[in-house]
Amino acid sequence: MKYLDEYRDGELTRKLLDELRQTVTRPWKIMEVCGGQTHSIIKSGLDQLLPPEIDLVHGPGCPVCVTPLELIDKAIALAAQPGIIFTSYGDMLRVPGSEKDLFSVKAEGGDVRIVYSPLDALHIAKQNPEKTVVFFGIGFETTAPANAMAVMQARNQGIDNFVMLVSHVTVPPAITAIMESPDVQVNAFLAAGHVCTVMGYWEYEQLVEKYRVPVVVMGFEPVDIVRALLMCVQQLEEGRAVVENAYARSVAQEGNRPAQDLINQVFEPTDRAWRGIGVIPQSGYRLRQTFAHYDAELRFPDIQTITPQEPQVCISGLILQGIKKPNECSAFGVECTPQHPLGATMVSSEGACAAYFQYGRYAISLGQSETTR
Repeated sequence: MKYLDEYRDGELTRKLLDELRQTVTRPWKIMEVCGGQTHSIIKSGLDQLLPPEIDLVHGPGCPVCVTPLELIDKAIALAAQPGIIFTSYGDMLRVPGSEKDLFSVKAEGGDVRIVYSPLDALHIAKQNPEKTVVFFGIGFETTAPANAMAVMQARNQGIDNFVMLVSHVTVPPAITAIMESPDVQVNAFLAAGHVCTVMGYWEYEQLVEKYRVPVVVMGFEPVDIVRALLMCVQQLEEGRAVVENAYARSVAQEGNRPAQDLINQVFEPTDRAWRGIGVIPQSGYRLRQTFAHYDAELRFPDIQTITPQEPQVCISGLILQGIKKPNECSAFGVECTPQHPLGATMVSSEGACAAYFQYGRYAISLGQSETTR
């Protein structure tokens, strides 16, 4: 398949790995920001083929994983109310709240529906004018344009029974928070290709200038990943720090301007809590005042009093900051499994813990070789 098969070319991947081994001379800790990229790396075994000097750590780039427990509990409270149809992408339904998840609410009789687009939720609202339809609007900048479009269309079409529970977060402030942490260990970042397709990579240039840390935009296939790593290591070895684009077939420096304009019309920056990390200033979106009528938290103010506590045994916050890896958690694969997750990093399809569990990276926590499970 054009633009796919050639980026899964085994021979080219091996050549790039050889060049990487010849280039690296000292230890470097590099963070891939995106959870989808984490799964691609682990699934393809690239983490086991890299030279030992390169330590890949996994960043907070899984939207399900960083949705705070407070928002999950608010979603559960809304979904359990009579007269509400709660709609969400399927990967949110098994994310554990304080006491249950959205699947449990559905099993108990709540009208919880999986949708593939916020426009699906808008269609459900048009079909059920006697109900209030809530869409769980999570995600990074990638999903923000579609969510903004749904709110815009709800207003333009006079659909009054549609609201959105917003939990949008943005990447650059997260990188800032990591670099300003006293425990920072990251030498360079691999930026998420799909986010940069929407937003471009101009936002990273000031981060690179301020922190002198390389940022390379990366795709999702083995050739994409190793090429981006090579570009990153070349910068580190040469003492350079710039933004480079290793995903030019999809990403331009300016990004998708119409999509950015739509986001800016409907949303505005706000402080956001990240699960396991805490509040990062100006790291998310909220609906602008002109669209406040479609904000679920304003339409149902009672849910604003929900303030749960995270499970103490879960170290997902350290994992999302690149300080720990999933198999360094004492609960990994024992108390915490995809069937009985303690945190979102285990249940999400993009979570680092789920990737380690699915592809057998158990060795550190269980003291076993990765081939014995």
